[in-house]
Amino acid sequence: MTDHWTETVDLNGKPFFVRHWGDTSAPKLLMLHGFPEYSGAWNDLAPLLADRFHCIAPDQRGYGQSWRPEEVDAYRTKHLVGDLVALIGDAPVIVLGHDWGASVAYALAISKPELVSRLIIMNGVHPAPFQRELAKGGAQTDASQYIHYLRRDGSQDALAADDFAKLMGLFSAHMDMDWLRGDTLAGYKAAWRDAAGLGAMINWYRASPLKLGGPGEAIDDAMALDPARLQVRCPHLLIWGMNDTALLPQSHEGLEDFAPDLTRVNIDGADHWLHHQKPQAVADAILNWLD
Repeated sequence: MTDHWTETVDLNGKPFFVRHWGDTSAPKLLMLHGFPEYSGAWNDLAPLLADRFHCIAPDQRGYGQSWRPEEVDAYRTKHLVGDLVALIGDAPVIVLGHDWGASVAYALAISKPELVSRLIIMNGVHPAPFQRELAKGGAQTDASQYIHYLRRDGSQDALAADDFAKLMGLFSAHMDMDWLRGDTLAGYKAAWRDAAGLGAMINWYRASPLKLGGPGEAIDDAMALDPARLQVRCPHLLIWGMNDTALLPQSHEGLEDFAPDLTRVNIDGADHWLHHQKPQAVADAILNWLD
């Protein structure tokens, strides 16, 4: 049986809850969850990788049992990256990110390349191609309209009402949620905790500089991104669940311009939640690439 344990660690003077799988002497694999997840989102995938790696999964800032400041500014990317720098220490690690965890993983690999030996992204986006598509007023703009809803004042109260009914609807929109039941569902609801907890999670959206217009609306005031400053220098694997309705294929077109050493693996029969739906296929993709 794979060793699995948890701890609360001090990162820059604040408490963060961290899950571990595997042998601490094995190469480290840092696993970064997205919205509206928590470190337990890796319960299906991590045991499939723990024979080879020491898997480390924090509840990121504002999530689960970790520190959740109230101010929106506390969720700017530089602070999220700072948490991970403190967690990693001095030796480089392999970093795996999904959804919002992918955004932080990209920022970490770009700004602190000495700490990331390899980068694995699952259904997550590099900021430059994603902002390009959000600004177009096309399919990705339309698919991302939920961002406007989340950024509204008080959205967390509506999402938490009736035992998180609206959050469940947002979470599952047009995707296969057969995996979200039983102990898995109970774990997610325990991590969401209450409206204040959801507010902290949603502050990631409020703090983001990404811009988009209304349905079908192109914008010309999106943030300017310098490609030369957004390069991923390490080997990079992108694993994509092909049925994702939140992040569309356009969102990662041209990624090779920012990640010259890029490998793409598509997972059929999976969507945004591929690590729950097809954990063995995801694990195989990771292990084959690393080999």
